[in-house]
Amino acid sequence: MSNKFDSIVIGSGPGGYVCAIRLAQNGHSVAIIEKNKNFGGTCLNVGCIPSKALLHASHVYEQSKNEYSKMGINVKPSINIKELLNYKEAMIKSNTDGISFLFKKNKIVSINGSAEIISNNSVKVTNGKNIDTYTASNIIIATGSTHNTIPGVDIDEKHIISSTGGLSLDRVPDNLLIIGAGYIGIELGSVWSRLGSKVTFVEAFDKILPNTDDECGEYLRKLLEKRGMKFILNTKVESVKKEKNALKINLINATDSSKSILTSDIVMQSVGRKPYVEGLGLDSIGLKLDKFHNIDVDKNFQTSEKNIYAIGDVINGPMLAHKAEEEGVAVADIICGKYGHVNYDVIPSVIYCDPEIASVGKTESDLKEEKIEYKVGKFPFIANGRAKVNNQTEGFVKILSDAETDKVHGIHIVGSDAGNLIGEAVLALEFGASSEDIARTCHAHPTLTESLKEAALDVDNMAIHK
Repeated sequence: MSNKFDSIVIGSGPGGYVCAIRLAQNGHSVAIIEKNKNFGGTCLNVGCIPSKALLHASHVYEQSKNEYSKMGINVKPSINIKELLNYKEAMIKSNTDGISFLFKKNKIVSINGSAEIISNNSVKVTNGKNIDTYTASNIIIATGSTHNTIPGVDIDEKHIISSTGGLSLDRVPDNLLIIGAGYIGIELGSVWSRLGSKVTFVEAFDKILPNTDDECGEYLRKLLEKRGMKFILNTKVESVKKEKNALKINLINATDSSKSILTSDIVMQSVGRKPYVEGLGLDSIGLKLDKFHNIDVDKNFQTSEKNIYAIGDVINGPMLAHKAEEEGVAVADIICGKYGHVNYDVIPSVIYCDPEIASVGKTESDLKEEKIEYKVGKFPFIANGRAKVNNQTEGFVKILSDAETDKVHGIHIVGSDAGNLIGEAVLALEFGASSEDIARTCHAHPTLTESLKEAALDVDNMAIHK
């Protein structure tokens, strides 16, 4: 095997593997370096895919307990944690095997080991005692992110766990305290709550899901509280101490500095993520980082070394797999002399709880801050025929349109299958649609998508079923 390539990609997560494939499609000889045993990065191994497997399984379990009998289906479900985790692992393997197949199909050379960039066109790879050097005209950094830590909370992945540990608990804890009520915490908290844990969230902000539309986040919080989850807001965790039979969590209120103590069987830390750039040798080659340790890049994803590029979680922007994928395609096309572009104004976000929350575009807070006059159209799923027969009537669709031009600025959905429904909303914003454009588009009946049409009609108070 030659040690010289047109392009080397470091990291095989969603951004890296997609970038490698597009480079190969464009005619480049490509090597991809991955230090872990499986391809796919955080998303496929300890993020998106395993969490959705557990969310799906726990949702089916909860439905079988509480909903099936209403449809004449009588079952007595029970949980086998070992088999549940086996199912999760099978889903991971299915996806990582798929990437291996795509690499072979596109003649991409995969290299296992830890990468260090030693010059603007060479990478040293260490795998145990084996050290090799590879060269390329282009180097793309796509090493993703790792979980943040906070002082006083020492993760052991047994009692005090990260989100990775939250995917692999071998029993259902009686009590689970989650530090952070962002999307990762909410999703994993939903899994273990459905399976029987008493789940408590401690959040430093005065609301859950701080980056989500306020109305959507508050709606979900009230709903989850009705289901037994507890939220302690505006509060920070000072420390977590191991005692004989439990963990002692010391809290401090962010407003009045009052202190309190809780106990729990398991504590999961879920306070966001940070770029993973350790060991890459960025200092030695002079690559610049910002105060958040993001790699500085220009509009073409070029770093201060013009033939070294960076994409995904290691650069500024939302840490989302699909954002990284878009950047992977864009940078590959740019490197190959084609047009590559990512429209950051229409990157959707989805929180896979029940009901799901999906958003694209601006929130009401954004529009108020930017002093943009806007109109609001809302439609509840309880008035949608398909939602009724599915017995999933919680939530609503909200459309924010410009008060003068009617151009849609943002669409926010709380409801069953919101993650799939948001696709139409993304397309609408991508093509600069008005609410009237959506309202005048025929939607199949009976489908949940009719609620998008009705919300668009409601922008001008013309919804039919409201």
